[in-house]
Formats: sequence, C-alpha cells, structure tokens
Amino acid sequence: MPGKIVLFMSVSLDGYIEAEGHDISWHRVDEDLHRHFNEELAAMGRFVSGRRTHMLMVDYWPAVGADPDSTPVEREFAEIWRSTPKTVYSTTLERADWNTTVVSRVDPDEVRALAAASDGDLALSGATLVHAFRERDLIDAYQIYVHPVVVGRGTPLFAPTDTQVGLRLDRTRSFSNGVVLLRYEREGRP
Repeated sequence: MPGKIVLFMSVSLDGYIEAEGHDISWHRVDEDLHRHFNEELAAMGRFVSGRRTHMLMVDYWPAVGADPDSTPVEREFAEIWRSTPKTVYSTTLERADWNTTVVSRVDPDEVRALAAASDGDLALSGATLVHAFRERDLIDAYQIYVHPVVVGRGTPLFAPTDTQVGLRLDRTRSFSNGVVLLRYEREGRP
C-alpha cells in the first residue's frame, strides 16, 4: 500500500505556525511531546518540506548530535532527521545536503509516485508547501498539534483555497503541557 501524505504541523490555537518574524519560541515542546514526535517521525518514510522549513531544520538539527548540552531525546531526533530521506521544494535551492532531494515544483503524479515508493508515510510541513499540496488535493491525513497559545498574527497554517475535503477524526491525544494532537484522515481513502 502506498504511503500516505500526512500534514505534520504545530499550530497556535488561533491557527498560526509561526508568529511575526518567523518566531516559533511559543511552541511548547517538552520532553514528553518531543518523545512523541520522535516516535511518530521515526516511522515516516520521508520528510517533505518547503525551503524555509528545510533551512530552519538544517540550521539547527545537524549540530545537536555533537552538542553535549543537548538532551537524549533531542539527539535521538537529530539522528532521525539526518537519516530520513527528505524532499525539499524550492525554486531557489540548487542542491541540499543531509539526504535531501531538491524539487522545483509540485507535480501531483510525481508526489503520488514518491508516496508509493516510500518505506512509510510522507511527513509534510511548511505553510506555503501545504497550500500547494492542498490546492492539488494531495493530503491524505492532517496531524496537527494545537499549542495552548494565541499569537495574534504571523504565518497561518491554512491559506484560503477552493479545495474542500471531507475528513474523519482518527485520533486525539492531550499532553501534560496543554498541547492537543488532532489527527484527521480523508474520508473515502484507505
């Protein structure tokens, strides 16, 4: 069975993935939530992101494994991130390191072929890329982590689109830090 394309994002209660100035300091990722992220993301076959999200990861995670001040759960995620194949969509990057393929445009047939060839689901992130995938009706599941923060303005997770999708609630989970996981699956898709 082909891998699913899973939107995997943290969001404020008012729907933003980052506050103004690309600020994500309000994300409430404690050890419990981070351990959960590690379990979920270790099972993914590929990370799919836009350039800005990819560069944010590149600027931080490769050095964590060697940092003596990082926690075991952070080092574990750094290894998951480094070793998992990645696709970054960008019209400005020509190449990328860390097991990454650069693609210049979202082609639905190529995306579905990538999912079919993957050893697991595709973890999709990045607001601009999410919008492109939504416009092409490519998202199979929405795994959203709602943080108990209202940031007021910034980058919204969902930009307006004409694509309407029916969903069914697959699971929820509350974390001790107040974050709530909402996972929805597409209606009518296995």
